[in-house]
Amino acid sequence: MNTIAQSLQQAASLALGGDPALWGVVQLSLMVSGSACLIGVAIGLVLGAGLAVSHFPGQGLVVGVLNTLLALPSVVVGLLVYLLLSRAGPLGALGILFTPAAMVAAQTVLVVPLVAALSRRLLLSALADGGEQLQSLGAGRWTSAALLLLHERLAVLTIMLTAFGRAIAEVGAVMIVGGNIEGVTRVMTTSIALETSKGDLPLALALGMVLLALVGALNGLIGLVQWRQGGAANAAGALARDAVAG
Repeated sequence: MNTIAQSLQQAASLALGGDPALWGVVQLSLMVSGSACLIGVAIGLVLGAGLAVSHFPGQGLVVGVLNTLLALPSVVVGLLVYLLLSRAGPLGALGILFTPAAMVAAQTVLVVPLVAALSRRLLLSALADGGEQLQSLGAGRWTSAALLLLHERLAVLTIMLTAFGRAIAEVGAVMIVGGNIEGVTRVMTTSIALETSKGDLPLALALGMVLLALVGALNGLIGLVQWRQGGAANAAGALARDAVAG
């Protein structure tokens, strides 16, 4: 019990004392996951919008594959990205394996299906409510999707926050493609795994505290956004009425 108490005390001191090694890991984690989130959201929103407004043979199969990818283990993503970026892989010439760029690529692959699936469902609901009204005013399918996403910005923000939480909390993919190199590719989740295996509990606990604080803050933001969204009027109907009034 004393060992646990001492470890917690030392962890709090590291987290609150501005330990350079700890906050360097935190900074890299935020950079990698933030970059992956931005790229993944950009790709996922376009993909989700395309699936919501388009109709083509085999669309049901594509949607089924997309939904299946939501449960894809991160270690499988890491393995696939590793094969692509290895020297024998098709992208081996880029030479980015075991760099932060490879970690961004792996987390982007994890984020895209999540964003695409959620944005598709959001747009299908919004289009069902007000899509015909917008199209009767001359808006094309893609224009309607863009307008509805803009009006549903709180819901889109929730999707972004969810994607960032998915990225920053994963460990398997970044460890495979990043190599967990100290000062280069070591992020919070991989550091926690390594320091725990080494028996350095204070540093592992300190990183765990910071990670929990970040995830808790994200959940709080998502809850706030959903609370504000719950008091808003129907997005599609309001947008159509605004267009008519204009």
